[in-house]
Amino acid sequence: MPPLPPHPPTARPWLDRLVEPTVALRGVALALVLLELRAALAALTGAAAEPFDGLINQLWQLGGGDARDRAPLLLSLALMLPTGWGLWRLARQQHIDTPPAHVWLWLLALDLLAFAVTPALAFIVTVLAGVMLSARAALAFAALQVLLALGLYALLPSEAQRQEQSLGLMPALFTQGLWMVALYGLGFGLGRLTASQADKRRWLQAMLAERLSAEQLHDEQLRYSERLGLARELHDLMGHHLTALNLQLQLGEALLARAQGPAAAGALAKARGVAEQLLADVREAVSLQREQARIDLSAALQTLAQGIDTPRIALSLDPEAVRDLGPRTAHALLRCVQEAVTNCVRHARARHLSIEVRTDGTEVLIRIDDDGQGQPKLKPGNGLTGMRERLTELGGSLSVLRQHPGFLIEMRCPRDTETHA
Repeated sequence: MPPLPPHPPTARPWLDRLVEPTVALRGVALALVLLELRAALAALTGAAAEPFDGLINQLWQLGGGDARDRAPLLLSLALMLPTGWGLWRLARQQHIDTPPAHVWLWLLALDLLAFAVTPALAFIVTVLAGVMLSARAALAFAALQVLLALGLYALLPSEAQRQEQSLGLMPALFTQGLWMVALYGLGFGLGRLTASQADKRRWLQAMLAERLSAEQLHDEQLRYSERLGLARELHDLMGHHLTALNLQLQLGEALLARAQGPAAAGALAKARGVAEQLLADVREAVSLQREQARIDLSAALQTLAQGIDTPRIALSLDPEAVRDLGPRTAHALLRCVQEAVTNCVRHARARHLSIEVRTDGTEVLIRIDDDGQGQPKLKPGNGLTGMRERLTELGGSLSVLRQHPGFLIEMRCPRDTETHA
């Protein structure tokens, strides 16, 4: 397969880098943390600065303390660092593609820290929830944020918020509720948009890897057709002519023997021997071409595995299992593996995927295992049905060995479903 042409150079690579979701989320989180750190340091040095408006400061004031006392400032400053670190770590690309284990605990812990220090950071947590949770779960998280913010507004208001509530608690709550719905609704929307873009990127990457692996198989099939065509041409053209030549030499040898031409008969006998040897060589070459006109599936599978970043694919190939396959068998096996990988990329949200191909007696055995979310209630769709039909046509089978947690399928197909042409 010829190498792919290099991508054209990007005119503004720095701009492309800046608009990546991970960079944007980390940049906003870093900016908010730096602003809060600056405010805390300014307050500690006695400069005029807005006090923290988080839960720590509100509880401190409720106990009779001053908002500019050092104790709540130092505690908020101490909690700001792990909050910023947690946001930075959770906004990595690998977590956007595949959420970490116990992502709910991560988000709740960060949310608690954010509300304890300053509710401004809770907006970033809402965006991350929109990225890493399902749509329903992310919407529930955003609604929880609104309720929590309104609860703090009503129960632990700041001095400015008390002045707002002095004109009427219910109108103030209604206005604040609208602001919170707008703010956290925006965070939810940004998170879902980022998740959609990440899904689309993974899907396009899987489609590209599938296409490249299909091209690898197509190249193998072209070589198969060329070898088979060459074998047929050798047999049909040279074989027939050599057979006719051998018959004519035998006839000439018989005629000369009757006419008492021993010398000529000897020469003709040698010529016939050469023709017979040449015919045997042609037949051997044709047989060898037919034997070699089989397909090696390893290159196509390696191209598929190397073309996908998430999930990380571990490919284990038994050379005896992927070599010397007929075109129909190779095509069916590759399509089944492609379908399984595509389903994992689209639905499983797995971090790791293993593909094992080996021989089991006279069969090719393929096991595909992922650590994704699986399906507690399996509803076979067109993907699994199509895979099973492809294998059944060749005398094979497909079995789902585990569906939750993760997904494990096993495919079997006889090696000798096609005779040599």
